[in-house]
Parts: sequence; structure tokens; C-alpha cells
Amino acid sequence: MALIPFDDRDGSIYLNGEIIPWRDAKTHTLSHGLHYASLVFEGERAYSGTIFESRLHTERLRASCKFLDFDIPISDEEIEAAKQAVLEANGIVDGYIRAFCWRGSEMMAISAQHTTTHVAIAAWEWPSYFDPETKMKGITLDVADWKRPSPESAPVHAKAAGLYMICTLSKHAAEKKGFQDALMLDYRGYIAEATGANVFFVDDEGVIHTPIADCFLNGITRQTVSKLAKSLQMKVVERHIKPEEMANMKECFLTGTAAEVTPVSRIGDYEFTPAKTSRSLVDGYEDLVRGRISL
Repeated sequence: MALIPFDDRDGSIYLNGEIIPWRDAKTHTLSHGLHYASLVFEGERAYSGTIFESRLHTERLRASCKFLDFDIPISDEEIEAAKQAVLEANGIVDGYIRAFCWRGSEMMAISAQHTTTHVAIAAWEWPSYFDPETKMKGITLDVADWKRPSPESAPVHAKAAGLYMICTLSKHAAEKKGFQDALMLDYRGYIAEATGANVFFVDDEGVIHTPIADCFLNGITRQTVSKLAKSLQMKVVERHIKPEEMANMKECFLTGTAAEVTPVSRIGDYEFTPAKTSRSLVDGYEDLVRGRISL
């Protein structure tokens, strides 16, 4: 299957206050965001023309900027309007939205106080990764060698480009072995997350366990699915989880904007059987984002 390059597509992109042709949305190669990873972003989904939890994503984008010591030069209301304008300009009803901010080219060194903050928003059609029946078969994960850093080592609660370098390396290594993704541990050896999604486990009593998000992103989908599970009278426990505890778990699933709710059938040598809990949350999340239910 031939890839369609993201720099050579039809459509429109928001860049610094304007909706411009897709191919004209460019920045200079000597950009601080490119060379020093001073870039933050959000991944969002639109369902039936409505961006799910759009405002929460906008607020997190601004928070990520502040973690990296800069700010968005427009208001949250302007970001919200720009996202909707991009969807409409591209005729997208169900799709993915990428809002991002980065430091420009005025300074090319570690210091970047006098760089311009650029803002861009792109959107493209992107259906769910898997249909419900395919999802229920579960995906497979390797256990990554790279570990999530401590909060004293990196701005771990920002959705920042630099934090994804080890995710790319981990996913590439997993795919070379025939897995679809990788589970990352944290600097202490506890289970953290997958390369782009949070992780949940279900024990033999139906209790859902998920790692404490103290050194990785507390995903908006993670928070939503936790609320959904509780609304379905499921018990959700946030705690530190050791890798060997996976031997006692019956089900496992990932959550994220892209992954939505995706069951897992294997992590390394540990196997899981997607069943009632996973099915309920796959279906419930679909109902929630389509507006058929509310929390």
C-alpha cells in the first residue's frame, strides 16, 4: 500500500491565524521546534462533525506549552473556532484533528526566549483503527526496553514532541518482532503505558486496574473510560502495577484518541482474553462519542 505523504495532500490547514492551502503550510528548516523539540500537540477526533472533548484538548495544549515555558498567542475560544473551521474547510465529519504549537526560527540555540510561537491545526479523515469484531480479537504488545522518565527528568505531563522519541524507538522494535505495539515500564520498573495509549487490566473478579499517571500523560480518553466504567458499576483502581502482576489479569485494553478502546490479547509472554468488560467499554465508548449516551 503506497503511503500518501503528509506534505503533499489536497485540503486546508490553519496556520497562524489563516486557513491556507495544505501544501503551503510550511515552516523553516531552522526552526527551534524541529531542532530542540520545543513543540507540543494534541490528537483529537471528530465524530459526526463534533470534536470529542474539544475544550479539554485545547486546555491541555495550553498547559503543555506552559510546561515548555511558552504560551499560545491566541485565546482558547479562537483555537476552538479554528478547529471547527478546519473541519469545515476540509469537509470532514469523522476524522482526526492535530493542533500543535512550536517555537520558530529567530534563535537557533538552547535559549529560545525571543522566538515566535507558531500555531497550526490540521485535520484528515481517519476512521477507527479496527471494527468492533476485529478489536475484540485483541492486539499484541512487546515489552519495551526504553522506560518512561521520572518527573524530575522531563516535563512528563506535557504532550510534547520530545517525549515521543522513545515511543517511536519502542514501537519500531516491537513491530520488527511481529508485535503491533509495545508496553513501556517507568523508571521504577512499574507498568506505565503503551507507546501512544494508556493501559488497563481486568482481574478475575472484574476489577479494573490502571497505573497511576504520575510520570506519563493522564490521557483524556483514559479519564473518560474510567468514568464510563464507574457509570457501568465497574470498580476502577489506580495503583502502581508490577509487570509480573500481569500473570493474574484476565483482560487488558488500551485507551487513547487514536486507539479509542482497544483490547489486548498478549503482552510479551502474558496472554489475555478480551471478554465482557472489554466489550462493554468498547461499545460504551462508541455510544458516548456518538452522543447516544452521556456521563
